Amino acid sequence: MAALGVEVNVANDEGETNTAVNVPESVLRRDQARLEEAERRRNVKESQTVKEEKSDFFTSTFNAEKTAVEEMLSSSNISDRDKAAKTLEEVTVRIQQLQKFLNDSMLFLAQYEIRQAQASMQKLQSSLDEKRDMVLPKKKFAFRSRNAGASKQPEPCKQTPDKSASDVGGTVVVDAAISVYQCGFSNAENQVLIMQAEEIQQKDVLLSHLTNCKVRLYGCPSTLHIKNVRSCEILCGPVSSSVFVDQCTDSTLVFPCQQLRTHNTTATQIYVHVTSRAIIEDCREVRFAPFTWTYPGIHDHFKVAGLDPDRNNWTDVDDFNWLAAGTPSPNWTVIPETERISSWDFVGPSKKTLM
Repeated sequence: MAALGVEVNVANDEGETNTAVNVPESVLRRDQARLEEAERRRNVKESQTVKEEKSDFFTSTFNAEKTAVEEMLSSSNISDRDKAAKTLEEVTVRIQQLQKFLNDSMLFLAQYEIRQAQASMQKLQSSLDEKRDMVLPKKKFAFRSRNAGASKQPEPCKQTPDKSASDVGGTVVVDAAISVYQCGFSNAENQVLIMQAEEIQQKDVLLSHLTNCKVRLYGCPSTLHIKNVRSCEILCGPVSSSVFVDQCTDSTLVFPCQQLRTHNTTATQIYVHVTSRAIIEDCREVRFAPFTWTYPGIHDHFKVAGLDPDRNNWTDVDDFNWLAAGTPSPNWTVIPETERISSWDFVGPSKKTLM
C-alpha cells in the first residue's frame, strides 16, 4: 500500500521551480511535533524565568523585612515600658503583614522555600514572645475567693496597646501582661463565654486556661491565641490573619482563618476554613474537617477579614515532625463525613453557665 504524502515544490538556486517532491505525511507530522515541542519548551523556560524572578523578589523582600523586625526587637528599650509596649505592638503588626506576604507568595514558591520562611516566622514570633516576657512581667491572676470566682462569668481581658502592665489596674493577665492581647477570657471552668462582634472586631483575642467551657466569638478578630485549654468547645468567626493553638487537649475548635499553627495539641478536632495552610508540630490525634458553623452576619465578617469563602485548604496540613515524603503523617487524620458535626448548639447572650 502506497504511503500518503504531500507534494512540495522545490526551487533551485536561481529561484526556478523544479518538479514537485512528494514528502511523506509522517515526516510532516514529525516536523510539526518538533516545532510544537520547541514552542512548549520555550514557554516552559519563559514561565520558569518569571517564577524565578518572583521567587528572587520574595526572598529579598522577605529577608529585608525580617531583618528590620529583628533589629526592632533587639533595640527595644526594656527600661521604658511605655515605649517598649508600643514597639512590640508595631512589631506584631509587621509580623502579621509579613505572614500575609508569605501566604500570598506560596503559589509560586518551592516547598523548601515555604518551609524556610515558615521557620523564620516561627523564630520571629518566639523572639517577640520572649521580649514581651522581659518587657512586661507576669501578673498573677487572683480571685477574691476560689469558690466565689468559680460561680461568676469571668470578665474579658480588655487592654489597650498604650498602657503598661502597671497601668492596667484590675485587668487580668495570663502567661504575660501582653499588651497586644486586647480582649479574651482566662482561668474559667464549666462556663459559657460569649463575645460579640463589636467587642472583638479586628482585635487580638486570647483564650487561656479554660476547662470544660463553651466559647462563642461572634465576629472577626485580627488574631486568635488559644493556650492551655482542656475539654472545651471554641467557635469563632473569621480571623483576619493567624490562629495560634498551644497546649490544647480533648477539645473542639471551629474557625476560619488565613493560617493555622498548632503546637503541643492532643485528641482535638479542628473544623477549619484556612485560605493558606495549616501547620502542626508536636501534636497527636488531631483530626480535621471543613468549617461548618454559621451565624447572622458571618458573610460580612468574611469580607471584613479578607478571607475568600470559596477557598478552603483544610486538608493541606504540614506536620513539622513528619518529613517522610509520600507517606501521610500519623499525627493527624480527616474526620469521616459520617462523624462530622454540621449543626452546633445555639448559645445566646442569656446563657451563662453549662448545663
